[in-house]
Amino acid sequence: MTSLQADEAFVEHYQLTHDPFTPRVPGFKFFPAQRKPVLAQLHQLARYSALMQVVSGPLGSGKTLLRQALVASSNKQSVVSVPLSARQAGNSAALLRGFSQGLGGSSQDVDGLLGQVARLNQAGQEVYLLVDDAEKLQDEALETLAALAAGDSDGRAHVFLFAEPELLERLEALGKAERCHVQELQPYTLEETRAYLAQRLEGAGQGLELFEDRQLEEIQVESGGWPGAINRVAREVLNEAMLAEDQPAVSTGAGMNLPKKHLLALGVVAAGVALALLMNGREPEVAPAVTDNLALGQPGAAAQNEVAVASTASASAGPAIQFEGDKPLPLPLVGQGQPVPREPLARAAGGAGVEELDASHAAMPVPVGVADSANAPAGGVAAGVAPVMPAEPPSATPVAQPKPAPTPVPVAEVNPAPAAPLAVAPTAKPVPAPAPTPSAPTGSTGSSSWYLSQPVGQYTLQLFGTSSEGAAQAAVREGGGDYRYFRKLHQSKPLYVVTYGSFSTPAAAKSAVAGLPARLQASKPWPRTFASIQQEIRQAGR
Repeated sequence: MTSLQADEAFVEHYQLTHDPFTPRVPGFKFFPAQRKPVLAQLHQLARYSALMQVVSGPLGSGKTLLRQALVASSNKQSVVSVPLSARQAGNSAALLRGFSQGLGGSSQDVDGLLGQVARLNQAGQEVYLLVDDAEKLQDEALETLAALAAGDSDGRAHVFLFAEPELLERLEALGKAERCHVQELQPYTLEETRAYLAQRLEGAGQGLELFEDRQLEEIQVESGGWPGAINRVAREVLNEAMLAEDQPAVSTGAGMNLPKKHLLALGVVAAGVALALLMNGREPEVAPAVTDNLALGQPGAAAQNEVAVASTASASAGPAIQFEGDKPLPLPLVGQGQPVPREPLARAAGGAGVEELDASHAAMPVPVGVADSANAPAGGVAAGVAPVMPAEPPSATPVAQPKPAPTPVPVAEVNPAPAAPLAVAPTAKPVPAPAPTPSAPTGSTGSSSWYLSQPVGQYTLQLFGTSSEGAAQAAVREGGGDYRYFRKLHQSKPLYVVTYGSFSTPAAAKSAVAGLPARLQASKPWPRTFASIQQEIRQAGR
């Protein structure tokens, strides 16, 4: 995924109008906390002080933004501002050349530039020379700036240096410290950080409720209260939360966090080992309760049988797939029951048996089934599959002097073949393949036509997504007419997303959350535009 795609996914997930944590955002507002007093003092000292003004702070402390605010808040009729960066004008010659171009002149020495400044002063205009990234200035460039700030009897330039703290040590070493007035920027407090993030999010159409109190404290600690770091850490926190919803993790007893699909794979391996040990011990016992669940189509049966089939295939020496003639019978795929985002809500809607496998059931041996007697090999049982035997077969030892009976059986005709009917007992019928998931009902519940007919600017509440269409249908039936679902593709697999209602604004959608059942509110439903849903439906080809 490219950076642009990641940004689009981030903005879409949180329903933002733009990324609020980039340096320059639409409708940007200057945040005054800890910075407005510094800005006012810079204006004051520029008017009455002949010293160079040094604004010091670490990377990301807001120095460049403060320089921009100083230029923007100056009176354009009485102040001529010339902003430069030491990244491009680090030596004396480049600095003088850039200053001259900013004044609209051609002089490129200190005396000639002071003459230009004097003419502007006589016309009632002050000259501001603002140098960003000043820690990159060479020593000769610092000497030149000191000369421009001192000026002569006719005029002088007001020099502002915005630099990291290392510049202060260099000025001290050069003996220029006494000719400077230093302003050191301070970090934001926790409350100021909260207000700063609230202002940024408000400009992007959201609010501070995107963050929990725990997350805000984490942002404050990791950023140290510096605005540049606050933007970076805040974005990382929201990205991690977004990815956690897409890939839920389960905490293990050893203190590790593993994705559920990895734990499922470990469970399959463990079940295979257990089944292998069981078969080596010649104990073909089965779990009839699980078999009955599958036959009756009870919730959870399909997911449990997936684990048992995978276990048998990996543990038995012979093939574990039944054959009907020359064609293999279809078997369920391992992984169809993998949980998806909003999984707890899918469980609450009745899909828990499909969404999440129980580790205790995964370890239980489940018979794949017995082939039909007409197509079975000699012995009546499919190769590699233990037969289900209701009772111990009777001994077939020949009787020397058989007693008369209504239907005598000659000794010479005793054959092991009659053991085949034992495997075709009423309780040992072939296990049917899992019934296919019912197709989506017609009407508004499972049809994409309703979503495609909605205005693109309208909103709906996304409740949860599930890989089981049956779970989505159950939630819609339980909720009623305002509940619907659509099909999309998530990691190239079908995902059924349940939504609620249609609203004209995000605020109206959010206000409807309070009327939802508690179990749905717990998943934090969020507003989505119908435009984004329609795009996902078209991408899914439905």
